[in-house]
Amino acid sequence: MMMKTTRWAGSVTALAMATLATAASAQTDIRFTLDWKFEGPAAPFFVAIDKGYFKEEGLNVTIDTGNGSREAIPRVATGTYPMGFGDINSLVKAIDEQPDLKVKAVMMVYERPPFAVIGRKSLGVTTDPKSLEGKTLGAPPPDGAFAQWKAFAQVAKLDLSKITIESVGFPVREPMLAQGKVQGIFGFSFSSVLNLKSQGVAADDISLILMAENGLDLYGNAIMVNSDFAAKNPAAVKGFLKAMVKGVRDTVKDPAAAVEGVLKRNDVVKKDVELERLKMALAQNFVTPAVKKNGFGGVEEAKMAKSIELLKVSIGLKDAPKPSRVFDGSFLGAAADRKVD
Repeated sequence: MMMKTTRWAGSVTALAMATLATAASAQTDIRFTLDWKFEGPAAPFFVAIDKGYFKEEGLNVTIDTGNGSREAIPRVATGTYPMGFGDINSLVKAIDEQPDLKVKAVMMVYERPPFAVIGRKSLGVTTDPKSLEGKTLGAPPPDGAFAQWKAFAQVAKLDLSKITIESVGFPVREPMLAQGKVQGIFGFSFSSVLNLKSQGVAADDISLILMAENGLDLYGNAIMVNSDFAAKNPAAVKGFLKAMVKGVRDTVKDPAAAVEGVLKRNDVVKKDVELERLKMALAQNFVTPAVKKNGFGGVEEAKMAKSIELLKVSIGLKDAPKPSRVFDGSFLGAAADRKVD
């Protein structure tokens, strides 16, 4: 009897080990592209990796840097990256130009976009958009904030004939403003403000004009997925988003701990700078009043429809796509499970 029991126990152990091995080998690999460098606002993604939240969902996630919030779209559309992080407004434009584009947004991360014009008070730019008239503004062509310039100028009632736009590259954007070669620049608030400080510009000399606070009610960056990948791997997409909610919650609770994941992947940044950048993003973009009310990750159809109307002005849509073509909320969990305080 003892021998039979031992053999049975051994068989169970072997079966369990085989099951674990199969589960481990069945992990879905996901290459994920960010919109930009490894900086503070990317912390929730790394929290989800470092705390094993992706792994719990059967995912093996690797994250790469990006080259602008619009550049993630072609990376995901081609399947080079099955998922990525980029500007939903640029996605609307891309779908308008190519209706069969194999990309859709599945989780809203920046409920309010960080689109801004950043200037210097000593150069005549204040928090009043009208102060931009008579100035020269530096604009990187692929920049998500600059893409909204026409619509912002309309809602802010600016005279475009009085404003000069100078095309600049991302690396020289803040240095040019710091040197006074332009009076303002387009960019993400939490990026450009901190970058200007690192260039030696005093905090009280920096003026921040947030487009969202001056009439441009848009959404910002979202998690996007390749449509073919989503169709073949719906559980993986759902698991990724579930893990992200956990990563965001942990980041909100303890930003200082969360930013460590960024620091260990980018040894040229400074903790105090990236922590401040992260806190700005959390307050301005991640955890807005709408997110506190409705849960993290979803969109309101009325706002999405209104934003598409604004995009007709800013980026000249030919045949504006419907909100349901741009954003698919079916991979999100229940709103109650996505509460973030």
